[in-house]
Amino acid sequence: METVKVLHQYWAYLTLLVLVLAAFNAIFKTIGKKEYEPRDFRVSLFTLIVSHIQLLMGIVLWVVADYFSEMSMGEIMKNSVMRSNVVEHPIAMVLAVVFITMGYSKHKKQLTSAGKLKKIAIFYSIALLLVCAKIPWAKLF
Repeated sequence: METVKVLHQYWAYLTLLVLVLAAFNAIFKTIGKKEYEPRDFRVSLFTLIVSHIQLLMGIVLWVVADYFSEMSMGEIMKNSVMRSNVVEHPIAMVLAVVFITMGYSKHKKQLTSAGKLKKIAIFYSIALLLVCAKIPWAKLF
């Protein structure tokens, strides 16, 4: 399990990097009224894949950690660090991956470059905000 924990920690760098790249790429291309290119499709797809892998590793860690055998839910909710690690971080990350998945799915249904880029920009930016809000920065750096 230590290997999964280390992978989850280091995979977070890649996940954050590609999410920032995909979101800002879509934002700047939307603002600049640029055309949607195959590279944009690949970046958004890679972000989708990387974020899902990160989520799967996180779910494995959350299930294996077995927080609830050591503390009750009431005790976890009273402890701000435990609440953040056991409740807030996982919920925010699941929601972020949901927004990435929705953005990727909705952008494929758009017929114009502007529509495709706008969907990616909106949904990936919301996901980026969620990730940035609940990422454990002290553990990351």
